Amino acid sequence: MSLLRRKPVEQSIRDTEQPEHRLRKDLSGLDLTVFGVGVIIGTGIFVLTGVAANQTAGPAVALSFVVAAVACALAALCYAEFASTVPVAGSAYTYSYATLGELIAWIIGWDLILEFVLAGATVAVGWSQYFAVLLETLGITLPPAVTGGEGGVFNLPATLIVLILTAVLVAGVKISSRLNAVVVTIKVAVVLFVIVAGLFFVKGGNYTPFVPPAEPASGGSGADATLLEAVFGQAPANFGISGIFAAGALVFFAFIGFDIVATAAEETRVPQRDVPRGILASLAICTTLYVAVSLVVVGMQNYTELDTEAPLAAAFQAVGQPFIANLITVGALAGLTTVVMILMLGQSRVAFAMSRDGLLPRWLSRVHPRFGTPHRITIIVGLVVAVLAGFVSLEELAELVNIGTLFAFVLVAVAVILLRRTRPDLPRGFRVPWGPVIPALAVVACVVLMLFLTVETWVRFLVWMAVGLVVYFLYGRRHSRLGHGGKETQPMPEPPQDLDTGFGSASPPPH
Repeated sequence: MSLLRRKPVEQSIRDTEQPEHRLRKDLSGLDLTVFGVGVIIGTGIFVLTGVAANQTAGPAVALSFVVAAVACALAALCYAEFASTVPVAGSAYTYSYATLGELIAWIIGWDLILEFVLAGATVAVGWSQYFAVLLETLGITLPPAVTGGEGGVFNLPATLIVLILTAVLVAGVKISSRLNAVVVTIKVAVVLFVIVAGLFFVKGGNYTPFVPPAEPASGGSGADATLLEAVFGQAPANFGISGIFAAGALVFFAFIGFDIVATAAEETRVPQRDVPRGILASLAICTTLYVAVSLVVVGMQNYTELDTEAPLAAAFQAVGQPFIANLITVGALAGLTTVVMILMLGQSRVAFAMSRDGLLPRWLSRVHPRFGTPHRITIIVGLVVAVLAGFVSLEELAELVNIGTLFAFVLVAVAVILLRRTRPDLPRGFRVPWGPVIPALAVVACVVLMLFLTVETWVRFLVWMAVGLVVYFLYGRRHSRLGHGGKETQPMPEPPQDLDTGFGSASPPPH
């Protein structure tokens, strides 16, 4: 059996009509745009702005957001074409299966597991921190033992929010989208208020110098150096032009999520039209907000004095506006809630697609008879994220999310070029302009950002990929439906019944 066997696009689309694996089509273009905004606006706008400005880019952090946004926009165009051509759950995994072959598809699916699960757990921990701050403003202090603080062994708030959102996801994608719409409205309103209110406290002198001169970085040797520094022997430095790109690689985390819109293509009523609109609109809205917020915060407070944990709130505290600082905390809490939920949504859809193809156990891809969601894989994903958020310190692994996402973007851009050549006959609701120039530029932009990630991050990423190859050769390759002519490789056993408890069993709803 060839490792590069490809799954025809037509077969992927036919698989979506199997009754036991059919997802409900409940989403509109507006729903997808709100999903995108909901998952993108979170940690990046409330935390990374201060880290990048204070340590790496200075006031030019706004340009760092633009650099990251350009790389994302190029990749977003490629995602939009694929989603309009192959409106199937799985995103980059499904696209790679149709163009690059099964082994590459497995690698990218394994990579997306790393991205979504780790990002979801990381953001849940951040949610817990903001929740503790909010309670403190109300006079309630949680003990460190249950918040993951110093001496604590279990992060109770992070675990609880993950479990609650898992139940919401199981109950139906439409309910999830409605909750997301409400919360997104709150956090966007807070962000806009911050931008307008912050303008009254901006000082022109804080923008000088806009691009601080480069200076030697402390540490930054060995595994802590970027790959670019390690390969070319360049001494590590902060600020200057290289600092803008290094900060771009860091704040790239702020844009993670627009690709999740593509994972919901199978649940969209008119995916050929609405998925491209949702991807590009959400990215454009969030980029505008990011640049505006970064310009305001570095104008309010000198970049050398910015707080690296809560820069927006601290900036308003510094100018004597505690009420606005507390409002920002509420906005951050709302923002992180939707980020956690939609990251888990994306992971469950990727795993659902891999399971339907036989690369993961097939029973995982059954949908709930009442809710029309892949409830089994959603519950498992929720439990894994809850355990990671509750017990594991993930700060040092955050960059793994960036490298995993950039790697996925590279493969999607390459796949667009290949599918144009191999299947020019396929109807495409959206076409990347100036192809293959735009996809090629997407590859270059993403690779450049990957070079600014540390050697340690690269090593961890390669170890994760090696583990994935072992799993593929021990299970996925032998059970692949494509390797058996699209037929079942074995009966689909029922899983332990406890995976379905608490959600009922009802008859399918009338169509």
